[in-house]
Amino acid sequence: MHDRVLRRAFVAFYLTLGIVVFVQSARAALAAAGLRSSAGRNWHVLALAGTEALGALLFLWRPAMRPGGVVLLSTFAIAVTAHAFRGEFPGALLVYAAGTVFVMAHGTPGDEAPMDTRLSLDTSWPEDC
Repeated sequence: MHDRVLRRAFVAFYLTLGIVVFVQSARAALAAAGLRSSAGRNWHVLALAGTEALGALLFLWRPAMRPGGVVLLSTFAIAVTAHAFRGEFPGALLVYAAGTVFVMAHGTPGDEAPMDTRLSLDTSWPEDC
């Protein structure tokens, strides 16, 4: 029972993360393209947000989850750096990056290793160390 609950919670986190990142990226891309306002186009933001949206879609597709995660982490790093140069603290991007690393480290249901071995909550120190 515990394994099933843990698996469902992980899948819910994985899907929520991917969908939220995709929606936020798509909104940023639309705004940068000037489609949602009268402001001019910001090509650099459009390129980064579009790449991030593509990475999120790849991340949500199980066979390409890890390559999509690499794309996401790369775009998050660029965006965090850009925000930092503007004196901003992009907390949401850091949370997205941490979640992406977590999902990439544990995989998705159906990967080669059993989910319960990747999501073990055992924090004891291994005896062979």
